[in-house]
Amino acid sequence: MKSSPRILFLVTEDWYFWLHWLDLARATRDAGFEVLLATRIQEHGQQISQQGFKLFPISLLRRSLNPIRELLAVWELVRLYRSEKPDIVYHIAVKPIFYGSIAARLTGIRHVINVFAGLGYAYTSNSINARLLRLFLRVGLRAAFAREGSVAVFQNEEDRAQLTHDRIVEEIRARVIPGTGVDIDKFQPTHDKAQESIVLLACRMLWDKGVGEFVEAARLVRQLNLSARFVLVGRCDDDNPASIGLMQLQRWQEEGVVEWWGHRDDMPMVFSRAAVVVLPSYREGLPVSLLEAAACGKPIVASDVPGCREVVRHRVNGLLVQPRNASALADAVTMLLENEGLRVELGRSGREIVVKEFSAAAVISQTLGLYRELLYGTTQAR
Repeated sequence: MKSSPRILFLVTEDWYFWLHWLDLARATRDAGFEVLLATRIQEHGQQISQQGFKLFPISLLRRSLNPIRELLAVWELVRLYRSEKPDIVYHIAVKPIFYGSIAARLTGIRHVINVFAGLGYAYTSNSINARLLRLFLRVGLRAAFAREGSVAVFQNEEDRAQLTHDRIVEEIRARVIPGTGVDIDKFQPTHDKAQESIVLLACRMLWDKGVGEFVEAARLVRQLNLSARFVLVGRCDDDNPASIGLMQLQRWQEEGVVEWWGHRDDMPMVFSRAAVVVLPSYREGLPVSLLEAAACGKPIVASDVPGCREVVRHRVNGLLVQPRNASALADAVTMLLENEGLRVELGRSGREIVVKEFSAAAVISQTLGLYRELLYGTTQAR
């Protein structure tokens, strides 16, 4: 009897897998694959194992630059790939792409899917460290993709264009698949009106998500005597170079300018309370929070940058504003807070767009098609 094909997901953090990639892994399992997951276990190890996935705890750290630790991390992956012999490896984000591709090359794994969940700090910052990181990525990732059977998956067209322009990825090996979609049954409009004028930013607490601009916009809106509450929802992420420290978040709360609710597992309920959902990010892959908010029928405001433009159609389902501009963000939020009819119109259109273009079922089917293309040579539209 022929065994099921095996696919191994490599992602640095179990909470990131649980939040954003669980539905894809379930669909992969239900499509007849044996699913393996290599990740750092912090919060969800038992829950992941209960899904029927084969779980491999690893020590790969996102922020580590210790050369000995990094070599050991690569060797750990080499041993794992050699022992488990997956038919496909699915690397999520830059560090897993780089290290996982080295391990795949050394162990003869034929089929490699490298997923860019946004280009992150290296492309949002102009600091010396970020510029050096971009140079390193050009060299390292170019080598990672220099083999047959390797495919790069981007969540938006502009990221694909950026890396093909930089000659990191060949056009023939690039795909655009918009994330893993949204569960449109879980995230849907509620019939009750928002009880409070909450302006919501749901993201990891990172400067390059535009949290600083959000706080400054809150100060500007308060000067207009609008009875709005500006709320941050999301976890701290100390492993990210753009992380906002806990003390800074507490100072903003003590000042009374914003509320920080921390990480929440009940996001449909959180979105139901919001009047407006914003994301003043500097760059995104495909912003899940905006998709979920739109699915809930909420008007959205976002920076006019790659990723956000994939979701927000200006004056159709939301408003696009100049990035890194707190004043423009405050003006857009004020316009929506003062115009309930516009909020309803944009929210209704947002729901229609998500159902038509970004439902989990439709998007995940594209990834399942890519599996078949790699394993069996069937074709898939790009």
